[in-house]
Amino acid sequence: MRKALRWLLALAVLIGTLSTAGAATAAQPEATGTTDIKDQLLSIPGMSLIEEKPYTGYRFFVLNYTQPVDHRDPSKGTFQQRITVLHKDVSRPTVFYTSGYNVSTTPSRREPTQIVDGNQVSMEYRFFTPSRPAPADWSKLDIWQAASDQHRIFQALKSVYTKKWIATGGSKGGMTATYYERFYPRDMDGVVAYVAPNDVVNDEDSAYDRFFTKVGTKECRDRLNAVQREALVRREPLEKKYAAYAADNGYTFKTIGSLDRAYEAVVLDYVWGFWQYSLLSDCATVPADAKTATDQAIWDSVDSISGFSFYTDQGLEPYTPYYYQAGTQLGAPDIRFPYIEKQYIRYGYETPRSLVPRDIPMKFQPYAMRDVDSWVRHHAHHMLFVYGQNDPWGAERFRVGKGAKDAYVFTAAGLNHGANVAGLVADQKALATARILQWAGVPAASTAQAKPLARFDSRLDIRDVEREPALRP
Repeated sequence: MRKALRWLLALAVLIGTLSTAGAATAAQPEATGTTDIKDQLLSIPGMSLIEEKPYTGYRFFVLNYTQPVDHRDPSKGTFQQRITVLHKDVSRPTVFYTSGYNVSTTPSRREPTQIVDGNQVSMEYRFFTPSRPAPADWSKLDIWQAASDQHRIFQALKSVYTKKWIATGGSKGGMTATYYERFYPRDMDGVVAYVAPNDVVNDEDSAYDRFFTKVGTKECRDRLNAVQREALVRREPLEKKYAAYAADNGYTFKTIGSLDRAYEAVVLDYVWGFWQYSLLSDCATVPADAKTATDQAIWDSVDSISGFSFYTDQGLEPYTPYYYQAGTQLGAPDIRFPYIEKQYIRYGYETPRSLVPRDIPMKFQPYAMRDVDSWVRHHAHHMLFVYGQNDPWGAERFRVGKGAKDAYVFTAAGLNHGANVAGLVADQKALATARILQWAGVPAASTAQAKPLARFDSRLDIRDVEREPALRP
């Protein structure tokens, strides 16, 4: 998976939108005689304060909320789920965000939050530490339980934030927002799902193979393919380098099985990782002639995109909950490498099962994604899906059918896994912004005039590409 995955998964793209549609109003002090927002939050049963961090114009709280391990049987115990609240004003709409992984404890604002100039509640996904039950009953990590976590948080906070709510997230977070809407369609007033994969039939992945024959330009594809192949041809000298690198950093390979297997997994991620996180213009950084490139040049190119630390035990461990879900409900892509001779590929794309410790049982549920896909096609209401043209994950995406109402699927030309509303063509950008404002209860005078209500904040709104491991069966 991607080197950047070792960093915090988060941020969502290319420059946010710099709005001239009016300055964001500073957070208003609570009216005289009213209860302070911190006291309101802490009066909610099960809510406790970890810390409050200052940020101009907002109040930012890091909180724990007591959740049942099993929403079907609360008697089975509880755990502490970490959430954050970026408080603007109770009179503003609220955006409910999750990355589908850990929650950041640094104040940040997702694109819909900037658009509606609202509050933001962010949830850490269950089983990502520290929001993990102890002992961990992994059978309670599924999309319904996670949606029920969101539902309880929404119910708890709705008495404080009484205006409209919009769910959002990117990548696995976009999937999470979609699943939440499927199971609790009456909670949110709108959903904005960015670059959300939709693997309906886990064993049918030809869409990805077709994607990799057309993405970008032939020149760029040829460069990437050649470097990937050359990294396997030079396996012996580069694995010696890998062994020294692992020894120097104390890396081990118990989960995946061996250094050799980890090396191949990193290399096979290379092309996918480039298109997921880079732009076509970045192809200039790829060695132009792989056969004459030095071993160091091949190593550096693969490491900068895939990351040689990722398939170590230390790299995989934080993402065990993700791979568990990929191998039980979400599905995982499998791709072919027609430009690499068979003798150079020993293992092929790894399955999620090989990336999760063996003492954690897993069984795939093929009906889970089929159910969600069918629901979105026929019942999506007030939902917006945004994809990047050059993002591999968009090869299998959500689509809306005749039964859907006020629901849209847009593609940002030339963009990657960081695609957002700001990157859409002008008419789609205006329409998407107008719909988000309408769903949030703060409509623009007209679609053509629809712009984010809050000014771009270079610290609060800086967003990287949403990180998603390359699920690899």
